[in-house]
Amino acid sequence: MMKLLIILLSLLAQQGVVALVPFIDGGKGMPKLYDGWFNDQLSKQAATAVSKAVAAGKTKIEVNFPPVPNVEEVKFGTPLNQKFGTKIVAKDLGIPGGYKPGSDVSRQLIAYSNVFFAKRIGAAASGAPLGGKPVCVLSAEPVNFKNIKSKGSISRVGAIMSQEARKQGRNGEVVICINPGGEETWDRLVSAHSSPGAPFIVLNNAYSTTYNLGNKRGYEEAYYLKRISKGWVFRSFPGPWEAYLERPDGTVELLKSYSQKPELREVATLVREESFQRYAINNDRWTPGFGERL
Repeated sequence: MMKLLIILLSLLAQQGVVALVPFIDGGKGMPKLYDGWFNDQLSKQAATAVSKAVAAGKTKIEVNFPPVPNVEEVKFGTPLNQKFGTKIVAKDLGIPGGYKPGSDVSRQLIAYSNVFFAKRIGAAASGAPLGGKPVCVLSAEPVNFKNIKSKGSISRVGAIMSQEARKQGRNGEVVICINPGGEETWDRLVSAHSSPGAPFIVLNNAYSTTYNLGNKRGYEEAYYLKRISKGWVFRSFPGPWEAYLERPDGTVELLKSYSQKPELREVATLVREESFQRYAINNDRWTPGFGERL
């Protein structure tokens, strides 16, 4: 066993991975802000959580996290988002010409970032590289799949509910639907694109029609990272739900764990009140002189 681990670490070192993340599975607790987007911590955690959920017999799965470091500022091209698009997304997906001002990947960074994460999660859900199931990635976002030259374990791509995507379905394949819309449509998507007993993963749905954490359709929230006022909510299957306070220096602190999914208002109130008690108005990530860090 030790020899096998040494061989694995040696192979990873040749690819420059070991120096990036100390744990093969990304470690415990929410990913570090914002190194986790760049050193594979976030993608490894999400892939590990999905793999565990599939192994536990879960077939309907939700995964949700910010696909870029600064979602709120993605249209303005912040340095962090530009770096993520250049060094990670465009490079990993093999996009000709890379990330440049005005390029499709720069204008649709969230769409391409979601495909990048789908590529990582799909490999884990399928059982690759040990002869896994085929992986289908479907998106409702404006991504030009012809620009993506490196698809990894992804066997086919397409647009959600398109005739072509529905005709090409295979029995047993893993289906990842990117940002499919309101959860009331998810079961119809399963019927249209998936097969009985096969994993169906909703990735980074952009909005909630329940205005709460996760979903109410019985999809397992295998990996969930949501920003709330003054902090974060985090869950990685099969672990608990966790409420984190984000401090003025950008680090986070675990305030409370929940064995069952809590209500959004409960967690938001806890974190907001703790922040105010400690820092008053000096924990605002946007305002200079009052905790600005973005």
